Amino acid sequence: MATIDVLKVTGGKAGSIELDDGIFGIEPNVPVMHQVVNAQLAAKRSGTHSTKTRAEVRGGGAKPWKQKGTGRARVGSSRVPQWRGGGVAMGPKPRDYSQRTPKKMKRLALYSALSDRASENNVLVVDGWSFEQPKTKQAKDALSSIGAEGKVLLVIDDADTNTRKSFRNLANAHVISPTQLNVFDVLSNDVIVFTKGNLPTSLVEENSTTGAENSTEDPPEES
Repeated sequence: MATIDVLKVTGGKAGSIELDDGIFGIEPNVPVMHQVVNAQLAAKRSGTHSTKTRAEVRGGGAKPWKQKGTGRARVGSSRVPQWRGGGVAMGPKPRDYSQRTPKKMKRLALYSALSDRASENNVLVVDGWSFEQPKTKQAKDALSSIGAEGKVLLVIDDADTNTRKSFRNLANAHVISPTQLNVFDVLSNDVIVFTKGNLPTSLVEENSTTGAENSTEDPPEES
């Protein structure tokens, strides 16, 4: 397992910790990451776009002129798509863009993204945040102290309200909870910052994603 330093918020080292090779040490699977990110972006689409067909626009009930004898092209409605004010042919209608992605694929994509960042030494671990009250200036100084540059993804527990409020005003910082960790956010940021308490491990990830599949109860005996 790879070993990295546990950093103090004020600067310096507070020890070391091993990264799980099953999460931070695999070969990144680029096609899977691409597919999962596409699914995430598709799920964000509202799908509320809508256009009116010739049956839905107002008017057009009467035939503009008789079929023969005028010398003009025959037409049955003034709301045909080629006329101004007519309906839209084959236009967009409300739809659901979400895609079903298997759990194992999402897990592999997340592990691949984390492994990619870890291979570039862009996964940092701090011993803990110590904000007595929300302070954006202290949050900015903390990022400088631990050497987090560029776009930073901070994985912070939901209960740590002061820390979340301190970082959320920084333009280069994005705050998420451990349960919200996803491929798109990992790949969209340059540095990922965990605490010792929420650093992912294989045991935690397996329990959270498989649930009842990992039940340890013995099967009933056959009579």
